[in-house]
Amino acid sequence: MPLVKSQDDIGEQLVRAVRDQSMQILDHDIIVVAQKIVSKAEGRVVDLQTVTPSTLANTIAESSEKDPKHVEVILRESANIIRMRGAHIIVETRHGFVCANAGVDRSNAGNGDLAVLLPIDPDRAAQKLRKRIRELAGVDVGVIISDTFGRAWRNGQVNVAIGIDGLTPIIDYRGSRDLFGNQLKVTQIAIADELASAAELVMRKSDGVPVAIIRGIAYAKGSGSVQQLIRPKEEDLFR
Repeated sequence: MPLVKSQDDIGEQLVRAVRDQSMQILDHDIIVVAQKIVSKAEGRVVDLQTVTPSTLANTIAESSEKDPKHVEVILRESANIIRMRGAHIIVETRHGFVCANAGVDRSNAGNGDLAVLLPIDPDRAAQKLRKRIRELAGVDVGVIISDTFGRAWRNGQVNVAIGIDGLTPIIDYRGSRDLFGNQLKVTQIAIADELASAAELVMRKSDGVPVAIIRGIAYAKGSGSVQQLIRPKEEDLFR
């Protein structure tokens, strides 16, 4: 796919790229799309040279060795600061995501002064993209918008779903029984995150591949929402 710019029709670009490679999108496919191209199409790119850092941003930047303009954009995209230590700023975004730097990313943004923000409403963006693919290719698919998040208990980052349409993001096994007849009481599988993570294996940032098609996976169709994957604060032992 070409490099995405503001106002680009990424649904049209996606369908055309598939056809140019003598492939096709089929009913029940899962289309995993990198958050960055969705954000760029929405115009969610900030030139840091236009940003005036606040007193708080300057204070945080001094202790974290970050660019104060970058910190200012992080603060603007945050609902709450969860933790800060060294260069790490963990926040809750306006969407309810708990992640580093509010998802504000300077990699693959263009020149060094640009930063890409998360989409305004990732679920809505997934809905629009799914509808556009149906219009152009005549197929009904699931759509996942993915981004790279760290994990509280493990090293390394994985891709997770931040926007969903056309599938139920969690498989709920509560009430069913295991091989030995024991009733499962807490098992809920985050299939949307698992699919986003699997797709990353062919969507490496350095390769310029922003979309993956997953085929042959059994999943429950539905409107779905990424909010189903966010643990409520009252159930979160670490906040």
